[in-house]
Amino acid sequence: MARQVREIMTGTPAAVGPQTSVAEVARRMREEDIGAVLVVEGDRLRGLVTDRDLVVRALADGRNVDETTVSAACSDDLVAVSPDDDAERAVQLMRERAVRRLPVIENGHPVGIVSPGDLAIERDPGSALGDISSAEPNQ
Repeated sequence: MARQVREIMTGTPAAVGPQTSVAEVARRMREEDIGAVLVVEGDRLRGLVTDRDLVVRALADGRNVDETTVSAACSDDLVAVSPDDDAERAVQLMRERAVRRLPVIENGHPVGIVSPGDLAIERDPGSALGDISSAEPNQ
């Protein structure tokens, strides 16, 4: 098993500014086949938004997705890891905080993101989640 988060994280995660519309973020998720985008101001992490956040915090409330900014839909009470943290620390934080994505922060700047799929590929590539996570996207 990888010892450090840097060995399993997805580097250079997708990021948008807080004033980006929910519609634009959703399009980007579709185009890049991703389910989470970091919300940054300058080069500082301000939040994280998932496809589920867009549904629950914008669409389900009937908001206008072209006018609603991602800052209204993102999670801003974040827990993050360092690239030098042990991968087990990421697992522990995901369990404790019941989150599926962890931003990876180095010197105050976002440098990656870790998901359960990243951990499954590393820990048990033959598992169902590991196999699904390593498969090419459905297009």
